[in-house]
Amino acid sequence: MLVFSCKKDTPTFQFHYDYFDLTEGRYIEYRVKEIRHDAGASIQHDTLNYLLRTVIGDTIIDNEGRTARKFYRYKRNNTSENWVLSDLWMTIISENRAELIEENQRIIKLVFKPSIVKEWNANAFNTYPELDCYYEDLHLEGTFNGFSFDSTLRVEQENFFSLVDYRRKHETYAKGVGLVSKYYKDLTIQNFDTLNVTNGEELFYTLIGYGFE
Repeated sequence: MLVFSCKKDTPTFQFHYDYFDLTEGRYIEYRVKEIRHDAGASIQHDTLNYLLRTVIGDTIIDNEGRTARKFYRYKRNNTSENWVLSDLWMTIISENRAELIEENQRIIKLVFKPSIVKEWNANAFNTYPELDCYYEDLHLEGTFNGFSFDSTLRVEQENFFSLVDYRRKHETYAKGVGLVSKYYKDLTIQNFDTLNVTNGEELFYTLIGYGFE
């Protein structure tokens, strides 16, 4: 009797961590628009435009004792100026969660493995109000400001509309890069009119470049 043994390759379980690329030196650049609304201020609708560059740095130990990455944020008004460091945050992938620590507040940006049934509270580890997120447009080709990607996903963060409130928030990530688009509106409005804004904030990121330093 002949016995043959054939060792099969164990398939790799793909978590798609590369939607949140933490390779040291990875940079992404955006054109950013911030709008702040305040009916009681001298400038009721104040708009700020600038360029933002985020860079993944070397390792650092966070306040939970975990090995995280430094997350540098640089700003400038236009391309003729030098980048100026504005913030040093931290970022990590731990326990199948991608987290960004902004001003000592831990925010869950993504959970792995991405699927249409995944839901999570982005603010589970901070003092902000609950923000329930889920995936949409999963693993689809996408083009953002002329940059094309084979695989992107969108995180739906909030979509609420009432007589006096309008909140619409979502982010899109590209595999092998990271965040490529951000849309944020948190507004107080009048009589269901999203153009009649009395208070709130708007924030938009438009991708303008990415690569490695």
